[in-house]
Amino acid sequence: MLFGLAVLSALIWFGLIFFHGWFWQAGPILRPEPPGTSPADIMPDVTVVIPARDEAESIEVALSSLLTQDYAGRLSLILVNDRSEDGTGALARALPDPKGRLTVLDGADPEPGWSGKLWAVAQGVAEARRQQDANSGYILLTDADIVHAPEHISTLVAKAQTDRLHMVSEMVELQCESLAERALVPAFVFFFALLYPFAQVNNPKSRTAGAAGGTILIRRDMLAEIGWIDALKGALIDDCTLATCVKQAGGRLYLGHSCLARSIRPYPHAVDVWRMIARTAFVQLRYSPLFLVLTVLAMGVVWIAPGLIAVFGHGLTRWIGLGTWLVSTGSFVPTLRRFRLSPLWALTLPFVAIFYTAATIGSAVNHYRGRGVVWKNRAYTEAIPNDGRATPAATSATTSATTSASGAAAPEQVQTAQVPGGRG
Repeated sequence: MLFGLAVLSALIWFGLIFFHGWFWQAGPILRPEPPGTSPADIMPDVTVVIPARDEAESIEVALSSLLTQDYAGRLSLILVNDRSEDGTGALARALPDPKGRLTVLDGADPEPGWSGKLWAVAQGVAEARRQQDANSGYILLTDADIVHAPEHISTLVAKAQTDRLHMVSEMVELQCESLAERALVPAFVFFFALLYPFAQVNNPKSRTAGAAGGTILIRRDMLAEIGWIDALKGALIDDCTLATCVKQAGGRLYLGHSCLARSIRPYPHAVDVWRMIARTAFVQLRYSPLFLVLTVLAMGVVWIAPGLIAVFGHGLTRWIGLGTWLVSTGSFVPTLRRFRLSPLWALTLPFVAIFYTAATIGSAVNHYRGRGVVWKNRAYTEAIPNDGRATPAATSATTSATTSASGAAAPEQVQTAQVPGGRG
């Protein structure tokens, strides 16, 4: 049995390394466009929608980075103050805005069937439509804890214009300073790329669709075609749901890493990362006990078994386990380099995988205890796992996996694992 497990794990890793979109490599990174590349007369209008609930610690620096964007076209910002109780709205209104770019909208309580963040985004997009009737230009969806370099929006628009893309999304740089962040956050990005290989997301012929909620630039006409934000109603993994809707409608996607935007939301302790994972892990498994069992088994075979076999196996079995373990840990090194961390952190990957698996189980426990998804003091105990595959605008079926925040995919893509980011 141990030899068979070693061979199975080795075969899985062979497929992941060579036939899974080169997920382990660094991934594409958007660089700033040279000055003068995009003349002002061809720069389309961009409306930035920022949902914010109790973001007093970050809202000033995040909004200031958007208000000072070096964008040649028309740029407007809509902050939706989502029933904050910490003065977020007042801080936003007090910011210097000499160009009159910012609108602060006090959001209403969520209507039945909506998650809080999506309801705030829907109100912001509705305000954008009131301000501009035409479905031309772009809408940028971002979070209230993201700081943008001055040239970020220009770079996003240039990418969309040059490659004729309908949606451009980036995984922003995540904070990685505390011990818990250094140990757990790089794996967050690594697992995300494992489920959503950037090369496959960016390939129009692939059915894989994914996005990172910190930065999503989408064409207004495409958003109108899929039914605006109403198409995502009930979704708690809203960014990937949006990507699925766009790709089903024939849209072209781009997903990459950002060097021009970074998150300033800290995760100082392991329990903070645990809560972030557990918030939506069981939702991604569509509340399925079967998918949960498959997830745990897959995590064991892919991440934990190789190291154990290398230690406790004998003869050929041990060598297979050792080789597989070296490959699995080595695949993590490019991600560690992106975070400017020592490659020695790769040795902790099996333990990190155990942590993510336990958090996923904890997510299921929370669900069955009636606690559901809790975020910003809101609980979604009856959330509908909308993954975008049943929207009226869809033009074809998709087999995008619905998976846990820790690892194993649903039967459509049993060879993958994932972690999403930027959920609310």
